[in-house]
Amino acid sequence: MIVCDGKNLHLSSYFPGIPIQMCQFHQIMIIKRYLTANPKLLASQQLKKIAELLPKTTEEKFTVLLNAWYFRWSDFLKEKTKVVGTNRWFYTHKRTRSAYRSLRTNLPYLFTYQKLSKQYHLELPNTNNSLEGSFAHLKDKVRLHRGLKLNRKLKLINQILIGKAPDFFH
Repeated sequence: MIVCDGKNLHLSSYFPGIPIQMCQFHQIMIIKRYLTANPKLLASQQLKKIAELLPKTTEEKFTVLLNAWYFRWSDFLKEKTKVVGTNRWFYTHKRTRSAYRSLRTNLPYLFTYQKLSKQYHLELPNTNNSLEGSFAHLKDKVRLHRGLKLNRKLKLINQILIGKAPDFFH
């Protein structure tokens, strides 16, 4: 299984047959970026609360909540604002629309870990935090050597990953 932060959900085309899990933490952060930490609109507040349930719920329950939210707020999401003096318009609540669209689009990838955990009786992660944490030391070491050219950076990373520092850093 591949756990990604959402930027690379198209990975399935490169790795056919390998399940993709979108990091639930990153999905919640995407929602917060669209809606802010303290949304003013009731629709946004409710959507943010639904998103925060991601790690505590199942795909079925989450889908029911998301569908119920959309049923209640669909007219609100369709509201348009006309640009004065032109024939142009834009959606009035575009950030709330974007947050909803993000959840709806990523929904097939948000609960892969649950399906596979049941199927194979494994403990699978719903985030990529452990992976990002394990590479933090690598980023720190590369950052320490700021002036390196790309080929030397790659050599340093390679040496760190196989467990021995290159001679030119001693």
